[in-house]
Amino acid sequence: MNAPVSLATTAESATRRSARALPTPAELHHALSLEPALVRRIEGQRQAIRDILAGRDDRLLVVVGPCSIHDPESALEYARRLAELAPLVEDRLLPVMRVYVEKPRTTIGWKGLAYDPDLDGSGDLARGLELSRSLMREIAGLGLPVATELLQPMLAPYLDDVLSWVAIGARTTESQLHRELASGLDAVVGFKNATSGDLQVAVDAMRAAAHSHQHFAMGPDGHPEMRETPGNPHTHAVLRGGHGEPNFRAPQVAAARRTLEGAGQNPRLMVDCSHANAQKDHRRQSEVMLDVLNQRLAGDDALMGLMLESHLHEGKQPLVPGKLRHGVSVTDACIGWETTEHLLTTAAERLRQGS
Repeated sequence: MNAPVSLATTAESATRRSARALPTPAELHHALSLEPALVRRIEGQRQAIRDILAGRDDRLLVVVGPCSIHDPESALEYARRLAELAPLVEDRLLPVMRVYVEKPRTTIGWKGLAYDPDLDGSGDLARGLELSRSLMREIAGLGLPVATELLQPMLAPYLDDVLSWVAIGARTTESQLHRELASGLDAVVGFKNATSGDLQVAVDAMRAAAHSHQHFAMGPDGHPEMRETPGNPHTHAVLRGGHGEPNFRAPQVAAARRTLEGAGQNPRLMVDCSHANAQKDHRRQSEVMLDVLNQRLAGDDALMGLMLESHLHEGKQPLVPGKLRHGVSVTDACIGWETTEHLLTTAAERLRQGS
């Protein structure tokens, strides 16, 4: 005879398996729909990035913005400033705003606006998805292409129609699921080299994403489906350094270009000015950007893009709800707006003089 089931054990098991219903992608798209004019604008933004990637447009692509979004109000303030600056530099630069609502975690920690919008561990994912889509829609409406890192494949259908550029991070570039996801996106996708500095994983990811795949996915109605993707030819590698060592300098860029060419992949590269390239010092992003600019001005047109972590104010702060300073990162330290504005206007002017 089986032993009776403990009510306490049953309650503990139920707690561990607790779940809350979420809207389907179709429901969120309906609630926060894109007007036809905005759909056309986003497609134009995507095409502009594709043209830079293909070398048809010689501007420098600059993916810039907060390390992560924790406060939609400060993110919109940043977006408005960037939208005002964009027309002053758009002849030589194409600014794309980082709107990162997911954060990868080596162990534990705050996972981003989409997962925990109240910053208190309550995990109101339904509200987080709504805030994330609403924010991205508003920023795209300001005329800025929107960039994010896609971490959870099931989250992508809620946001992918608003995105112009997508990062696949150093820890997920090797993932088959993320390569399959990238193969079905309309946005341009940048694959980062591994945290070890290994570029081969990005090369393999580009090759895999360019091909069609049949894979498990969540449909707009929330039901699982077998999806067949067409393949995404608009991908590139992102150099972010590895194991604390940079890989943005001319010899390393040349080696990366040879590796990509040898594999039959697009040799045009983006440099992440943060992470190991800045040796985890946000202030060194300026040095990295200026070095890449010098390489461009010396004739290396394979360097087509840059990434900068930037917020309204410099630095970072501990995540203490109720005690947060406005416009300061709660994840990686960022450069402030004044530095960002100076870097972008300087880059545009130097590129004008060198053209």
